[in-house]
Amino acid sequence: MKRTLKITLLSAVAALAAAGANAADWTVGANIGNVPWEFEDASGKAVGFEVDLVEEIAERMGKTVEFVNTPFNGLFPAVQSGRIDMAVSSITITEKRLESVSFAQPYYDSDQSLSTSASSGVSGLADMDGKVVGVDTGSTGDMWAEAHKDEYGFSDIRRYEGLAPAMLDMTAGRIDGYISDIPAVLYYVKDKPELKVVERIPTGEKYSIMFAKDAPLAEEVNGVITALKEDGTLAAIYETWFGAAPEAGTSTVEVLGMPMAK
Repeated sequence: MKRTLKITLLSAVAALAAAGANAADWTVGANIGNVPWEFEDASGKAVGFEVDLVEEIAERMGKTVEFVNTPFNGLFPAVQSGRIDMAVSSITITEKRLESVSFAQPYYDSDQSLSTSASSGVSGLADMDGKVVGVDTGSTGDMWAEAHKDEYGFSDIRRYEGLAPAMLDMTAGRIDGYISDIPAVLYYVKDKPELKVVERIPTGEKYSIMFAKDAPLAEEVNGVITALKEDGTLAAIYETWFGAAPEAGTSTVEVLGMPMAK
């Protein structure tokens, strides 16, 4: 019995040591399913613009990465508590967020959008009076819809954990429109004629990687993003996912400083 117990304990220690040896250097939170930023391919592997970006940064810093599927609204407490080292998911830099987290320099400029089913009869925000709009919980689209609900007369705002369930409800007629980041929606509907983007909503957003407040890693990653812009790697990743070179003067090509709270 004693020998068996000793062997069992040694096996457990060996297993823990192996797990520690195989653990990734960085744990990265991401709302997997957020096309084209981070989603699963047919084999179940995480792919996307931000997956490529983080993996390139990690390679240049000699680190390994593990992506952890996390609902968008859960990314903020996860990074603040240290459960993850950083977070991506087309996260917009805002003054409010900068009070409690840090960001590296932005790498993508974006706006919001209104999408609908092709059969809805909705051609823009002006047609949404008395209608139900869907948003992603805690997103800038959620904030925009809440701030403008009286202006456009939304009868209800329904909140979702990601793009796919919202699109399914819109196709089924359970919501009349969906407000979310325009690049993700355009990518999603490009091969779905039953869905369409009907209006761009200018918001002037910029995406970046999020870290715990004042985390030293944020500045280190920021330096690598500068190098990726300067040597054209970031532009190449952009072209892989969007099919065209990024425009001059955008956050994808211009070296910028780290965002700081005012």
